[in-house]
Amino acid sequence: MKTARRLNDLGTETAFRVAQAAADWKAQGNRVYPFHLGDLNFPMAGHIVEAMDRAIRDGKTGYCPGPGIPELRAALAEDIGSRRGMTIDPAEVVVTTGGKPVITKFLQAVMDPGQGVLYPNPGFPIYESQIDYLGGTALPYRYVPTDDGFAIDLDHLRASIDENTTAIIYNDLQNPISAESTDAEREAIAAIAQEFDLWVLSDEAYFEMRYKGKSKSIAALPGMRERTVILYTFSKKFAMTGSRLGCAVAPREVAEAISTMNTNDESCTTHYVQWAGIAALQGPQEPVGRMLEVLRKRRDATCRLLNDIPGMGVAVPGSTFYVFPDVTEAMTAKGIATLADFSTEALHATGVSFCTREHFGSPQAGEDRSYIRLAYSGIDETDITEGLGKLKEWVEQG
Repeated sequence: MKTARRLNDLGTETAFRVAQAAADWKAQGNRVYPFHLGDLNFPMAGHIVEAMDRAIRDGKTGYCPGPGIPELRAALAEDIGSRRGMTIDPAEVVVTTGGKPVITKFLQAVMDPGQGVLYPNPGFPIYESQIDYLGGTALPYRYVPTDDGFAIDLDHLRASIDENTTAIIYNDLQNPISAESTDAEREAIAAIAQEFDLWVLSDEAYFEMRYKGKSKSIAALPGMRERTVILYTFSKKFAMTGSRLGCAVAPREVAEAISTMNTNDESCTTHYVQWAGIAALQGPQEPVGRMLEVLRKRRDATCRLLNDIPGMGVAVPGSTFYVFPDVTEAMTAKGIATLADFSTEALHATGVSFCTREHFGSPQAGEDRSYIRLAYSGIDETDITEGLGKLKEWVEQG
């Protein structure tokens, strides 16, 4: 028996492979410092847990509407709209089982087989995986290093567009590199989308995971509302990664298409989890503030310690919970030629587990620097200090 050929085009979230390698090393009795997976080691807030439990006790355990219960769609429309300076109709909100399904359903709604979709590289690996799997043409656009982190190479992006290009995936507060667009860059992306009549998926998973300033949505810019789908998730802000709750905010015709896909794929998002989502949006927000303060301290410690390691350097990001340091000189000092070997040897020598640039899309022509990604969302500050101290000692040994 043979499986479908299209499975050859299906990728994965490669951070989970790194997690397995770390788990295997730990199972052998070794200490591991987990910087590899962007999960959060914070408990879900008590009022959210209580709302979920109450919904179960009240019998909210059966089927519910495919696009989401009306109460949650209304709450999401109000919250997402007010934070972006937009007026959103609840009919434009479709609840999903986390943010990730929005990627797939957006592509299914706007991309025919063979059409091109621009996506960030390095970027979340599921973008490329789903474009390939659904028969599209994956068009990676790149970033260039700056004093403040990274910026989109707009000339390269524009040069990648042809008459067959139908959409662009845009992740402003970006995983893995924590890049955040300037107003000028965001407006340039909007102008390109309108010039070439492109659909836009605005992945806003980290919209409120920031330590200063205020996030802005490309969907709120003139001429963008009718061509943009916003990806929203409860996973990050409310530490609800395992609850699998998110939504798409989309023009009416796309929202209706995604709703139909929900019915075909999973019938509906878990009923009682949706009531927990309402509590998250409308209940006390102090747990979010406390979590962000802890994450800020972890960020500061991580960046300070990384910049103290010979041959490594990283800008301090203002958002997300990732850092993407340049390790080119450190690898040279260790006599290590590949990022795969660097990560494996670092794990075995120090217990520090991290992803590399190669886990976030195939390197593009002209890349001559080496980067790794560390997530500080699931590791306490004490372990950050201890683990990166061991990493420094290892690098200094040459």
